[in-house]
Amino acid sequence: MDITQLILDDHHEQRRLFAILEQIDRRETGVLSAIWDRLAAFLELHAQAEEEIFYPALLQVGIAARRAAGVEAETIDAVHDHNEIRDAVADVARHRVGGDDWYTAVAAANTANSDHMAEEEREGLTDFRRLAGLSHRHRLAVAFAAYEARNYAGVRPVDKDPVGYVRTAEKELRTTASGSLSVGTLKRARPGGPAATAG
Repeated sequence: MDITQLILDDHHEQRRLFAILEQIDRRETGVLSAIWDRLAAFLELHAQAEEEIFYPALLQVGIAARRAAGVEAETIDAVHDHNEIRDAVADVARHRVGGDDWYTAVAAANTANSDHMAEEEREGLTDFRRLAGLSHRHRLAVAFAAYEARNYAGVRPVDKDPVGYVRTAEKELRTTASGSLSVGTLKRARPGGPAATAG
């Protein structure tokens, strides 16, 4: 098991659910609502799991490989993207399911998420596979799968300050006695505190 593959699997499921929404008759509002509710919850759960488990580990291996600036920029951008996705998801809730404005808002959420996934797949996941050994990726995959399983019903969406998130994660890396994060150390609350609540 490899955390990068679990993240890719989540990305595939997100794309699949957006595609399902495009194929349902707009008059079937109950079905549209059910699929969207599942997707919206999944988008947030995936983002939180990455922020709790994957991004701190990406920062850790990047710093160890003397590539701090690169992984910091990737992580700041990724957390910023998550905020945009949260805001786009919150916008969908403001519209009547199946209406033109609802479809426009869903399309905006799809675009924000698709842009984020493509960038993450090109950068963060690729870098992590190059910098982290398979046993480390396996331990993180176990933590990631457990986090998503424990929170299957969803988590509260909270925008984060991207720079504050990175600074807090790096501070925790510096203060970790062993100099490396264990799976247990990755159970941090929301680094940097919430900047705003989406939804």
